[in-house]
Amino acid sequence: MTNPQKTIILIMLFCAFPLSGQVLRKKTTLLMGGRFDISIVAKDSATASQKIEEVIAEITRIENLISDWKPDSQVSQVNQNSGIKPIKVDREVFELTQRAIKLSEITNGGFDISFAAMDRIWKFDGSMTEMPSAEAIKKSVEKVGYKNIVLDSGASTIFLKIKGMKIGFGALGEGYATDKCRDMMLSQGIKAGIINGSGDMSTWGKQPNGSPWKIGITNPFKPEKVLAVVPLEQEAVTTSGSYEKFVVFNGKRYSHIINPATGYPATGLCSVTVFGPNAETANGLSTSIMVLGQKEGLALLQKFPEYSCLLITDKGKVIKSANFKIKDFKTKF
Repeated sequence: MTNPQKTIILIMLFCAFPLSGQVLRKKTTLLMGGRFDISIVAKDSATASQKIEEVIAEITRIENLISDWKPDSQVSQVNQNSGIKPIKVDREVFELTQRAIKLSEITNGGFDISFAAMDRIWKFDGSMTEMPSAEAIKKSVEKVGYKNIVLDSGASTIFLKIKGMKIGFGALGEGYATDKCRDMMLSQGIKAGIINGSGDMSTWGKQPNGSPWKIGITNPFKPEKVLAVVPLEQEAVTTSGSYEKFVVFNGKRYSHIINPATGYPATGLCSVTVFGPNAETANGLSTSIMVLGQKEGLALLQKFPEYSCLLITDKGKVIKSANFKIKDFKTKF
């Protein structure tokens, strides 16, 4: 399970003369290995700019805890001690790991935070001329398996039983960070904004002109075009997609999103967009549905009634979950 390719376009329409006496300020920066677009609506420019910096500081704090590419992070310490000893972590890291394991259980390993130990045998840079052997694929996931993660709640420790095993939060961590920042801003009286972490988006409130935020979903077959424009207030949205990174062997399309339980790339779907109250959960679901496919993915979503989804198959068919609320969007490519 590699980090899903993000296929969300953010479309924000602004009024030159705000109706509410509020102003909007935006900033784009690189955090957690990806792009973050931060938009804050506040009573004046100075307040909005200050709150943006507070959001950046909070994301940086989370990154320093959970980024597996930072050698001194708590998650890296857990990985460095796999097969050796449990590592005590902050309660925040412990509970994030706990939730990720629960999702791994619900998806039967379709989602797995120990994917970080997977051998990168699939190449999506045009260099592959044939599929890896079944033996190589099986070997690539030998150290992957959430059931080998041991949590001790009382001691707040994480232990990876197999030497060389690793955990990594990837885009799930970005979704978590956007949710945390939205909650922080709401608690401080900031009534509107968007935190967009590489396509994992948490939104709240309205634009200064009183209209909802508008999110565009990319047409995966014509990336320069938008398939649907969705109004959002306090909600989260995330898309997992494979239209930019895939290989084709014997007429079958293999996604860059790998099933961590089997080592084989996802097939059948090229885009999954999930809407709901929480970006962390939405990200976990969008990635899982890509891996599980249409039938099992929609069955999974039924266990999360607050979440809805829009699926696009490799053949261009658009499929909505039963509770999908947006009626007016194109279904032709």
